[in-house]
Amino acid sequence: MVTKFFVEALVTLLVIIDPIGNIPTFLVVTRGRDQRARRRLATEAVLVAAAVLAVFALAGSQILDYLGISIPALEVSGGLLLLIVALELLTGRGGSIGTTEEGISVAVVPLATPLIAGPGAIAAVLVLAKRAATAPLSVALAGALVGSMVILWVVLHYASALVRILKESGIALLSRVFGLLLAAIAVQLAAEGIRGFGL
Repeated sequence: MVTKFFVEALVTLLVIIDPIGNIPTFLVVTRGRDQRARRRLATEAVLVAAAVLAVFALAGSQILDYLGISIPALEVSGGLLLLIVALELLTGRGGSIGTTEEGISVAVVPLATPLIAGPGAIAAVLVLAKRAATAPLSVALAGALVGSMVILWVVLHYASALVRILKESGIALLSRVFGLLLAAIAVQLAAEGIRGFGL
C-alpha cells in the first residue's frame, strides 16, 4: 500500500513537473550565463519549488480556504503568468525574464513558479496530501516529493551540456518555438480553470 502510493505519487509529480520539458525554458531564461551560474540557478529554483510544494502539502487546503481561493482560480492565474513568460520568449526578451542584478529572481520566477511549482503541481500535491491519511503514507508522499525534486535537479544541473550543442543561435530559435508552445499551454491551463468555474 505504502510502496504503491509512493510510486503513484512520484510518477504523478514527475509527469506534471516534467523535468525534460523544463530544459528549454531553463536554457532560455538563463541565456548568457556561464555553467556555474546556471547550476546555481538550477539549485535555487529546485529548492524554492520544493519549499512551495512542501508548504501546500502541509497546509495547502487551509491556505486556499483562508484566502478564499479555488483550484480553478489558481489555474487561471497560473495560465496568465505563463502567458506573460511566453510573450517574453516570443519577442526575444526571454533572457531578461525576471532577472535582477544578482540574477537571483529568475530562479524564483519563472523557473520555480509557475513553471515547476505551478497550479498543476500544487493541485496534485493537495490531492495527494488529502489521500495521505496515515503517517506512513505521509512519509511516502514526502519521499516522492524529494525524489521528484532530486530528479529535476539532476536534469537541470546537466542541461548546460546542451548549450555546447545548440549554441546561442540554437537557443534563440528554441526560445521562439518554445514561447509559442508555452503560450498554448498557458491558454489551455486558463481554459481549464474557466471551465472549473462552470462558465
